Amino acid sequence: MDFRTNLPVSQAPFTLTHAHRLFVMGSCFAEQTGQRLRESGFRTVVNPFGVLYNPVSIEQAINRLLVHKAYEADELVFHEGLYQSFDHHGSFSNVQAEKALADINHAFRNAVEGLETADCLILTLGTAWLYKRVDTNAVVANCHKWPASFFIRERLDVDAFVDIYSQLIGRLLTRRPGLKIILTVSPIRHIKDGLHANNLSKAVLLLGIETLCQRFESVTYYPAYELLLDDLRDYRFFADDLLHPSALAQTYIWEHFSKTFFGKGTREMARQVQAIHKAMEHRPFHPKDEAYRRFAQKNLAAIEGLSLSEPALALEDERAFFERIIRNY
Repeated sequence: MDFRTNLPVSQAPFTLTHAHRLFVMGSCFAEQTGQRLRESGFRTVVNPFGVLYNPVSIEQAINRLLVHKAYEADELVFHEGLYQSFDHHGSFSNVQAEKALADINHAFRNAVEGLETADCLILTLGTAWLYKRVDTNAVVANCHKWPASFFIRERLDVDAFVDIYSQLIGRLLTRRPGLKIILTVSPIRHIKDGLHANNLSKAVLLLGIETLCQRFESVTYYPAYELLLDDLRDYRFFADDLLHPSALAQTYIWEHFSKTFFGKGTREMARQVQAIHKAMEHRPFHPKDEAYRRFAQKNLAAIEGLSLSEPALALEDERAFFERIIRNY
């Protein structure tokens, strides 16, 4: 007997290799996927505005990157001792306005270059619920614990979503005609207002993405949402909060994603890079021990070998890590 509705791997209409540059934005699920791509040797820009949940904030962020409009000091807001941006995640907030602005624009400049050279854009949408400032009607990416009276809450409808993203995708493809776009719906549930409200929100995103996939050949849907909610479909695969995927579920979805978008050779290369990352986590009892130096040399040799076989691999940080161990021996 079969007790699961297994979601088989369906090969994507295009294949990603380490020669492709990737740009990932969206929810914390996008953060997890982006980190795995980095740890697999892909040149990847991940969430330059921090974690973003709603599709309008993601669209506004990308449009701002396209016109190279860096942030000004008067765009920051001050609340409870912190300077913040309503376009950014709270990780950019700081007690000093200069530091907050510097961090925001440093990430912004890197993202401008990353978007201009990206071969594939991966967007993970979390919720169709929007929060708008009462004073300006502007959609915010994060409320930063401001009073609820400062915002109006509304749900984006399917037609508005499709219109906004059709325009965005059109602009992106005008800039980079060969750009591939992967859209996903985050499997992480937002149940603050109940499961029904969460399901309606996810339905807006799913219906909107379906229309975009029909409208643009460059757009592909990846079923991360269905993998967790329909394939795994068991609280064993959720974290303790019963909302986020467990580490095991994340690995399951990553392996499915790899088989969907990577060829066999790319998957093997990614596996070898991941092994090097695992080695970087090793903490010796005696850092000055000869065995640890040999360990570093062995991994450095592996990095050089991988770089020779695939020059596009992003291994600069890994190389510097093991060179530092040898230099400090």
